[in-house]
Formats: sequence, structure tokens, C-alpha cells
Amino acid sequence: MSIKTITIPPSFILGAAASAWQTEGWSGKKEGQDSWPDLWYKNDRHVWHNGYGPAVATDFINRFREDVQLMKEAGLSHYRTSINWSRFFTDYENGVVDEEYAAYYDSLFTEMHKNGIEPMICLEHYELPGYLLETYGGWASKKVVELFVLYAEKVFARYHNQVSRWFTFNEPIVVQTRVYLDALRWPCEQNTGTWMQWNHHKTLATAKVVKLFREKGYHGTVGCILNPEVTYPRSTAPHDVRAADIYDLFYNRVFLDPMVKGHYPAELFTLLEQHQVEWDYTDDELAIIRDHTVDELGINLYYPHRVKAPSRAWHPHTPFHPAWYYEPFELPGRRMNKSRGWEIYPQIVYDMAMRIKNEYGNIPWFVAESGMGIENEGQFRNADGVIEDDYRIAFISEHLYQTLRAREDGANCQGYMLWAFTDNVSPMNAFKNRYGLIEIDLDNNRARRAKKSAAWYRRLSEERELTLTLDDEWK
Repeated sequence: MSIKTITIPPSFILGAAASAWQTEGWSGKKEGQDSWPDLWYKNDRHVWHNGYGPAVATDFINRFREDVQLMKEAGLSHYRTSINWSRFFTDYENGVVDEEYAAYYDSLFTEMHKNGIEPMICLEHYELPGYLLETYGGWASKKVVELFVLYAEKVFARYHNQVSRWFTFNEPIVVQTRVYLDALRWPCEQNTGTWMQWNHHKTLATAKVVKLFREKGYHGTVGCILNPEVTYPRSTAPHDVRAADIYDLFYNRVFLDPMVKGHYPAELFTLLEQHQVEWDYTDDELAIIRDHTVDELGINLYYPHRVKAPSRAWHPHTPFHPAWYYEPFELPGRRMNKSRGWEIYPQIVYDMAMRIKNEYGNIPWFVAESGMGIENEGQFRNADGVIEDDYRIAFISEHLYQTLRAREDGANCQGYMLWAFTDNVSPMNAFKNRYGLIEIDLDNNRARRAKKSAAWYRRLSEERELTLTLDDEWK
């Protein structure tokens, strides 16, 4: 074992994140303002752990002042959340703002600034209005791209003096991958062409929103929060390396390349055409994407992804899926978060940082989500009622260390944000796995209680120095 100490630069962000739909609850929501997660919950409630969904969540919409004080006490410099598109309007076609909901954000931003916490805002964190899904097929439609730009225009006009760091999407690949590629979530329709159309239209929408923001001359930046899975091949054999490259192409580069470099990888077009995957794009759309790349990236990093070459032929009657080219590989002996079923491998942060530095022009970026979800955390409660989450402190320490090490090696990394500020609802897992610095007590009116990690995070923010013990000795 060795003890390492590394300095945290004064400007380096130490924050935390959440989203509107995972925290706010439905209080004040009007008829017809369902988002995609709301409709999923209403149509398939039994798949959500113990029946918890977005209906109440953490009731942040009514308790944000209490929570902002807890943010301050936990030492957060920044807090990232989203505006719920489905609730911001009462008329999505004409952009009629729900003044009650919009005023809530006025109050939230005021409260945050008053307490020295900078808001970072996503325009969409899965909150596609259900009306647009049911009327137009969601992001399969170019009409929805235009309505998203209208939404962004209204949001920027109202809040540009309160928010300077904007993000079009959080994890733009996730919804369509779960719904249309893997058919695991409502409404469960396997269609790889629809999956690619959603990918393209979210990229196009991002470029159009960047264009709008710059033409209006607003102060600040527009980026996107991506969740590239750092992918490793089983072996150095060419067939395994090829499997990892293809996985990377379909799940990572499909957004990284157009948003940062301004164009899709040529091989993506080739393979989609080869497998007769139909999607619609125009030269004008590709030009808009080329000319309006993002200012910065947020990168969500939780675990590595490992693949190997497929060992079986694809069934000829099964529609194309990128898994034609790979199979998952589970590394024997890997460290695990057994609650979540995810491998723990902090090196992913450094490896992603070096990739952004070397392949993506060293664009400004930050770790937008990193965290450890644990089931049954009550077993770690001490005599004073505080959850002693030393496992979370260790997880954050190791991943933050890799972030700072990468920065020292030239990565243009601006900060580290924890998922999550409080325990909150996750898709299907609901409150099963707890991620927060702050506990949400479901048996006591969702009372808040700081965990041990909250006090540790505050000290980290104040002292600007990380000290950790690494298991790096020969034994």
C-alpha cells in the first residue's frame, strides 16, 4: 500500500448531478405533460423496483431550498440538472411556456446563485414529451428536431442571464438503445433503423441549438453530456481488437465524432448500408453538423466495457444489431460492485482522458457522472444514524485521482461531478441502488440525511487536496 496526495486546482469543479425527472416529482404537473419516463412508468410500472418511479421521486420541486442548503454544506461548486421539456410547455407545437413551472426554475437558479453554486443545465435528460413520442414517433421525426430548437430558444431567452453552461442532452444514445435497439424498455420495438435515426436527429438538434445560441450572442457555452463506454478487447488478437473497434464505432464514435469533429465516421455509413439499415439524412444536415460542433463535453464514466469476437454466426432472420460483430466478455477476477453488477476499474477515466486529448483535439471536458450505487445502505448506519459509506469515498477517491492524474498529463479536464447529489430514482432500479451524498428516507417522508461521504466531499472542496491509499505494492 502507498499513500498518494494530489492537488486539486482552484478552478477545478467539484460538483454533483441529477435530472429533473429523477428528482422533481409530479407535483403541479398538468394533464398532457407526461415525459417518456412518465409514460414508461404508467405503462409498465411493475418493472420499477418496489413500484417507485418519477411520480414523487425526491420531491425536489417542493424542497429545492432545503436541498440547495445541503449542496452548500456538501461543498458543491456546481450542480447539474435538467429542465423537463415535457413540463416547460403547455403547447409543444407553438412553444407556450408553463409559467408556473418556469417560475420554479427562476427561484431555483436564484437560490443556487445566492449560495455560491453554479447551475449547469441539460435541455433533455430523457424527458422527451410523451405527446411528441405519440404524435411524431419522437426523435425519429425531423419535426421534433425543429420543436426542440423552439424549446431551446424559449429556454435561452428566459434563463441566459442565470445559466452560462448549457448541454443539449444527457446520454443521447440511451433511450433509443434501450427501446429500439435492445427492446428492453417501453414501448419495446426492435428497429435498428429507428435507433440510428434518433442518433442522427439528436446530433442534428445539438448542432442547430449551438447555431442558435451563437447567433443570439449569448454569453456561455453549449455542450453535450455523453456516456462513451471505454471499451477493451479480450485479447490483442486482431479479431478481438476488431470487435472492440466496432463496439466503439456504434456506441461511442456515433456521437463523439460528429459532435467534436463535425462528421460521422466513414465506416459507420459503410456498415449501416452493408446491413441495409435505412435512415434519412441530407447533405444540408451534414453541413450543419460540420459547422456547429460543441464547445465542451461532459463524460459519464462508471465501468469499463469488455468485448470479444463473436463465437456464433448471426441468425439470418434476426434484424441487424451491432452485436453481429461482438460478444460481451467478463474479465475473470475483476473488481466488482456486486450491488450493481458493474466492474470497478478507475483506469477508464485516465484512458478516456488521453483519448480525448489525442483524438478529439483536447476539447474542454469534465467527468459529468461518476458514482457507486449500493443496495441496502442502511446496514452501514452507525449509532448516530449516519450511513458510513467508506466504499463510496474510496470509489470517488480512486476515480478522482485518475482524473487529476490525467489533467497533470495534459488532459483538458475541467472537473469531476458525482452521481448523485441525493439518492434518486433510476430507470427500473428506482431507489434500489443508492448513489447519493445525501440519503433519502422513503419511510420518513423522504427526509434528508447527510452520509459520511458528504462531510468528506466538503473537506475535499475546502482543502483542495486529495489523499488516498492505493493498493500498488508487490505482496
